[in-house]
Amino acid sequence: MVSLIGKQVFLRALEPEDLDFVYAIENDTDLWYLSDTQTPYSRFLIKQYLENAQQDIFEAKQLRLAICNKKKEILGLIDVFDFDIKNKRAGIGIVIQKQEHRNLGFGKEALELLVNYCFSSLHLHQVYANISEQNLASLKLFEGNGFKKIGLKQDWSFNGEHFSNEYLLQRINK
Repeated sequence: MVSLIGKQVFLRALEPEDLDFVYAIENDTDLWYLSDTQTPYSRFLIKQYLENAQQDIFEAKQLRLAICNKKKEILGLIDVFDFDIKNKRAGIGIVIQKQEHRNLGFGKEALELLVNYCFSSLHLHQVYANISEQNLASLKLFEGNGFKKIGLKQDWSFNGEHFSNEYLLQRINK
């Protein structure tokens, strides 16, 4: 059995009481570049999402988990998306909400827990991430967890003023 509990953090399913946290992240315009979001989400839509978030990953093709510290405070979110059971692969995304919680090992441990879950419980052959060339912290996080840069998508994302490149990183379960 794979544990989603580490030394500093644990991963858990989203709960209805996470509404305010998810609402704050989804509507933080400084984070929109991470998910190509361009419009705000209403509380109603996020409430509906949370009500349906308990769908099985095999049905929903995605999974979003809360990253919590030992005090049970939610620090961020970690996602499995584009879950492809036929080809045994999925994408991974992560966000730690507050700057003061970053670079303390929370994201590193959460990513390790999720990758282990993907390989051991979901029996995936590979996981991947799409990371902006400018997002040095995320590149360091994923590369430190065994992800390799396998491609550069040039002029991939437009922020309203200029285009930026995006790396495709991949980790194969060997």
